[in-house]
Amino acid sequence: MTSPRHIATQLLFLLLPIGISLAVAAALVIAVGRDPLDVVDALWKGAFKDSRKLGGVVNFWIPLALVSIGLVVTFRAGLWNIGVEGQMMMGALFASWGAMFIPLEGALVPLLHLLLIVLAALGGMAWAFVVGALKIRLGVNEIFGGVALNALVNVLSIYLISGPWQPRIGGSAQGTEPFPKAALLPEFSASFPVNLFMIALVIAAFLTVLGLLNATRWGLNLKAVGVNMRSALLLGVATERTSMSAFLVCGALAGIAGSYRVLFTFDNLRPLASGGIGFLGLLVVLLLSIRLLWVPLIAFAFAAILTGSTRLQIAPSLKLDASLAGVLQGMLVLFVILFQGAREVFFPGTLPDEQQASTPPPKRREGEMK
Repeated sequence: MTSPRHIATQLLFLLLPIGISLAVAAALVIAVGRDPLDVVDALWKGAFKDSRKLGGVVNFWIPLALVSIGLVVTFRAGLWNIGVEGQMMMGALFASWGAMFIPLEGALVPLLHLLLIVLAALGGMAWAFVVGALKIRLGVNEIFGGVALNALVNVLSIYLISGPWQPRIGGSAQGTEPFPKAALLPEFSASFPVNLFMIALVIAAFLTVLGLLNATRWGLNLKAVGVNMRSALLLGVATERTSMSAFLVCGALAGIAGSYRVLFTFDNLRPLASGGIGFLGLLVVLLLSIRLLWVPLIAFAFAAILTGSTRLQIAPSLKLDASLAGVLQGMLVLFVILFQGAREVFFPGTLPDEQQASTPPPKRREGEMK
């Protein structure tokens, strides 16, 4: 049973970095002669003033939640899937190809949407498979492999946009022509412009992954591999297959997130269509110490802050740059990481099991794994 002291320590290391981050952000606002309460009011109105604003938050939340759910899986296996941004872009590329070249209309439009989402998942899985193969077969650290593949898929997207998929008016690196209307995911309404199917898909993905991680042998294998790969192997766990499955699940969800960006948010393929959401997902998961249960809520909070920050520029009494939201998020993650490091050193027994699974093994084990 968890002791009161253990619970108090967990709450302290969760709330203290958040409080410090908010205090530093408030100090920055005061330093430029603005009222922090006005900033909070502007963020709130920018995100929740009406149903259309709320729809904008939900549209950012959908891909962020999908990516974050997938990243919990790879972190559970002790893998830093930095390549998730590239997996989003590859999913966007696959969905874009389907939107442009699969001619289904009329009664077959729902089937077309399903095909595009499946294509996006396959695209994300394919790019994640490359990262996994480099890691498992060639010993390339997934961080370096992921960063390289992120850059490669971005170059590929620019080539396609300015080359084979360029608009008919001439070559451009700004984006492809708008996709056919049949390929675009429909809005619920003009006043609440969201796609209900994708919201349901996020909920289904969350519940499915939650069940798999906590009630199946696969979830137990992921945790064992994340804690100590050598020990897991000696216990009969197929470590390579387990690690690859984590990459594939994350890649599939990231690919679907990428498809939403091009089939709903933008209506065409653009360079860097992922918009940094993959990296933001990493921040969400790090903030939560990879606790899946809180991912949808924290992802929604991040989406609200980013969406609401656009009002900071137009509010007459503020005239602040919208990057203030990014500063707040950056400080939040910085302080969370610092406090987690202090916690690992001074209070190692208070770390949650999930975080222990994602923490790289100490140096004395590295020699054992080689």
